[in-house]
Amino acid sequence: MISLTEKSCPCGTGLSTDACCGRYHGGEPAPTPEALMRSRYSAFALNLCDYLLATWHVSTRPAELAPDLHTQWKGLSIINAMPTVQDALPQANIGYVHFRAYFKERARWHRLEENSRFVFEQDRWWYVDGTPDVMRLKPRRNDPCFCGSGRKLKLCCKE
Repeated sequence: MISLTEKSCPCGTGLSTDACCGRYHGGEPAPTPEALMRSRYSAFALNLCDYLLATWHVSTRPAELAPDLHTQWKGLSIINAMPTVQDALPQANIGYVHFRAYFKERARWHRLEENSRFVFEQDRWWYVDGTPDVMRLKPRRNDPCFCGSGRKLKLCCKE
């Protein structure tokens, strides 16, 4: 049996969870808005509600966040991120990440596309808000899987 720490990180970098988003889940501050967004995606995939609340800016943070046991997060694509890993920080105190995330909920596939806004305060990045667009998908069995494996959906994430 493979332990959680040996699995690839849900955010799709190909690194282990410990080497990628797990370090942020453990308390290390994410260095960029993209790193924070990836770690938050992984937290959704792993149902780490405490981490999601802890990285949400106080001005928009909900009072509570319940685990979502009916949603399986399957893939993440970063469309654009500003500032990027190459940019010097903290010169910019606002960052944006445009992403697409694919998920399955009660046997139905969906795509969440969002432009997220982040702010750099107290020596760390915080998620503030986003403009989400959720679309229900109707994939065919021979379409490529949304997880990014390159395999056909019928052979990969059909469950």
